[in-house]
Amino acid sequence: MLIRSVEFITSAVRPAQYPDTGIPEVAFVGRSNVGKSSLLNKLVNRRHMARTSGQPGKTQLINFFAINEAFYLVDLPGYGYAKVSKDLQATWAPMAEAYLQRRETLRLVIQLVDLRHEPTLNDRQMYTWLSHFGRPPLIVATKADKLSRAAQSKNARVIRQVMDLPGDAPMVITSSGTGYGMDELWGHIEQVVHEGTDSSL
Repeated sequence: MLIRSVEFITSAVRPAQYPDTGIPEVAFVGRSNVGKSSLLNKLVNRRHMARTSGQPGKTQLINFFAINEAFYLVDLPGYGYAKVSKDLQATWAPMAEAYLQRRETLRLVIQLVDLRHEPTLNDRQMYTWLSHFGRPPLIVATKADKLSRAAQSKNARVIRQVMDLPGDAPMVITSSGTGYGMDELWGHIEQVVHEGTDSSL
């Protein structure tokens, strides 16, 4: 993907605040410490598109970024971080669910999991919930550079088993540090955002 422009459009907490352009959207979900912001920044080759922090849970809104003025990458609040307040957790759940369940221009949900660890209960519940509502996510495993190739393959098999992924379901292994897997991930994104649109995006 040739990135010609990246523009932050808006932050939203309710559907009335979403962009009303009708262009395709790809959403990213994952635990608050899974490296979502780092992956988004690496994906578009920008250091500070998505906010990174040593404190998980900093993304508390749904953030829309326009790529090449043709589609949005959407950064959703992280889930499952116990140290944020219960009030914030209670706010995030309906905010994210409203977007993921009802957004008509949403073409793909990318769910990030940490390749170093077995998926959590929250990871499994998110996958099951999305699948139930007809949005089976693309599983993307992060932080591959922290493991050997042998460990990557072993842990990927564990993730597939624990998440109960269908045998033909793709899973992309990535590293925001080295850029490994980014071309493969872009391939999945381009496929969905180009459906029914000008292939020159």
